[in-house]
Amino acid sequence: MRARAVVFWVASAVLLVPAALLTLARTVEPPAAWWIQLEAFTPFGTVLYAGALLVAAGRLLVRRRWRTPASAALGLVSVAAVAGLVLHCWWLAPLVTGVNPPPAPGAERLTVMTANIAQGDGDPFELVRLASEAGVRLLVVEEITPADLADMERAGLSDLLPYRTGEPRSGGHGTMVFAATELGRAERTATWHDGWVVSMGDLVVVATHPQAPTEPELWRSDHAALLDTVRQHDPDLVLGDFNATDDHAPMRALADAGLRDAAELADEGWQPTWPAGGRWRVLGLVVPPLTRIDHVLVGPRLAAVSVHTAVLPGSDHRAVIAVVARR
Repeated sequence: MRARAVVFWVASAVLLVPAALLTLARTVEPPAAWWIQLEAFTPFGTVLYAGALLVAAGRLLVRRRWRTPASAALGLVSVAAVAGLVLHCWWLAPLVTGVNPPPAPGAERLTVMTANIAQGDGDPFELVRLASEAGVRLLVVEEITPADLADMERAGLSDLLPYRTGEPRSGGHGTMVFAATELGRAERTATWHDGWVVSMGDLVVVATHPQAPTEPELWRSDHAALLDTVRQHDPDLVLGDFNATDDHAPMRALADAGLRDAAELADEGWQPTWPAGGRWRVLGLVVPPLTRIDHVLVGPRLAAVSVHTAVLPGSDHRAVIAVVARR
């Protein structure tokens, strides 16, 4: 076998095998923890299949004989790459091509934010500054500890967002809701980490933080509890660290229940939120955020105006800031 052929088959395998695993994880969704975690990286299948297609195209350009078994195998590689690329583009397309119902004329804008402060690793002072700079009127903070809350108070939190629900806790369990206007009676959700259902004016808000898929049974039961909460309360906003991407079945179930990701509605594109803060390094290089597990979901009464992420120093999550308005 010629050297060029060896390079082609090695490159094809390096690209197509992980791509096929991503496709399998997304379509079959095996129950093991590592499959659930792998599924979070589904968008990278687009890049892998595109790379395999380019490798196959390059090989086609240098071939001299066509009626050989190698040519047939090359054809199969090309077909697989095209099929996988089309499928993954279809899954990814709603983030940039979806229909976005506009807000009602003159509707007041509401800026909301979710941030995982990572149990004392994130910078509470910077979090309050970010919220103030963005004009946030509803803030959900996950993994908030008593020390985090104390520092946020020192940074002026009570002046910015004087109303609150929840309490700080250790172990990643603390989830709190802060608002510029008075909040109604809060109801705790049946999830491992704290979650809340609360009203803000006539809006129903759910703050959530399901368990990470490192514990798949708990991850599934938390998402089932969240779905039950959504079906029971019909919220206008659900925001937090979902520990899941739009490719995971629980997130698709929430979409079927009438909730849409604000980033998708606003056609803001793929905005990964984890891992942030330089927590991972490969060959000495910082791994950037690779997957989108923090979300702002809106119900049918709200329109998404814009969505962006922001760096929260020290945290392994980027914050998500969304502007919504009445439809």
